[in-house]
Amino acid sequence: MMSPMTHPSGVVSRFTAAVVQAAPVAFNRERTLDKVDMLCGDAARLGARLVVFPEAFVSAYPRGLDFGAVIGSRSEQGRDDFHRYWESSVDVPGPAVDRLARIARAHAVFLVIGVVERDGGTLYCTVLFFGPDGVYLGKHRKIMPTGSERLVWGFGDGSTMPVFDTEVGKIGAVICWENYLPLMRTAMYAKGIELYCAPTADPRDSWLASMRHIAVEGRCFVLACNQFTRRGDFPADYRSPFGDDPATVVTPGGSCIVDPFGRLLAGPDTQGETILVAEIDRAQLIRGKFDLDVVGHYARPDIFQLRVDDRPKPPVTLETATDTVRVSIDAISTADVEQ
Repeated sequence: MMSPMTHPSGVVSRFTAAVVQAAPVAFNRERTLDKVDMLCGDAARLGARLVVFPEAFVSAYPRGLDFGAVIGSRSEQGRDDFHRYWESSVDVPGPAVDRLARIARAHAVFLVIGVVERDGGTLYCTVLFFGPDGVYLGKHRKIMPTGSERLVWGFGDGSTMPVFDTEVGKIGAVICWENYLPLMRTAMYAKGIELYCAPTADPRDSWLASMRHIAVEGRCFVLACNQFTRRGDFPADYRSPFGDDPATVVTPGGSCIVDPFGRLLAGPDTQGETILVAEIDRAQLIRGKFDLDVVGHYARPDIFQLRVDDRPKPPVTLETATDTVRVSIDAISTADVEQ
């Protein structure tokens, strides 16, 4: 276990990070949270100060489930599947967030974890961030669900693309195929991301190539984290293409940690549930930017520019009578001053 080293500025210069490759207890939020607690403890005992969990870990990535939908029709069974999914999802804020905060504090880790967030009747693929003191730092909602994910997940907006400045570095998350949005990556680089968390459900060989490319492009550490699940990790009545053999692998993992030069520090692993750990040496961040800073000396703003709208986009804005009166009073006061 490596002892963390602290820079005179107060930022930790070297520390251990972990990605947790595991299966949740699908559609069971409370038992999944129990498992998060256990796995965070395991990672902390390996020396981890930052622990990253996969996309939609609390409490399921519903791979292979069609929710009974075809163009022009939805089945009653599919509506029941969605109801079960909604019931096991997470209110933000809410009791599950409070529990995750206690877990982060109990194990003194920065915790980055994928959840399925519910807001009214809509679900979102979300990442939550917690400090080692148990403080809830914030969230990122996936802005572009992929393919059939759009059937069950809503779209986030630009208001939840945070990068948090912490004692171990600047932490942010880009979920799964959001990583194939070049402009989103550029926005995250511009926010100074150093610990680029990439919770995912993509087990393809191409994913590893993408993670190494992003690490080089952004000169950042990439912590890519996927679930490892078997058919037996899902309920017996789970209707999917994976059959009924509990040993059938549904998601084979492929988690990894990559340094700013594209070198693999840990993984990829496709053999089962595991916790991958690696030493993060922050000196590598600046050493890498010596010759490549895509939002600095390697940019050409005279040719290319990016504008990012990070304002919330609520579908409904309620204006009350009190608001109208306040605006009128402000307008009168302004007129008086001008006179």
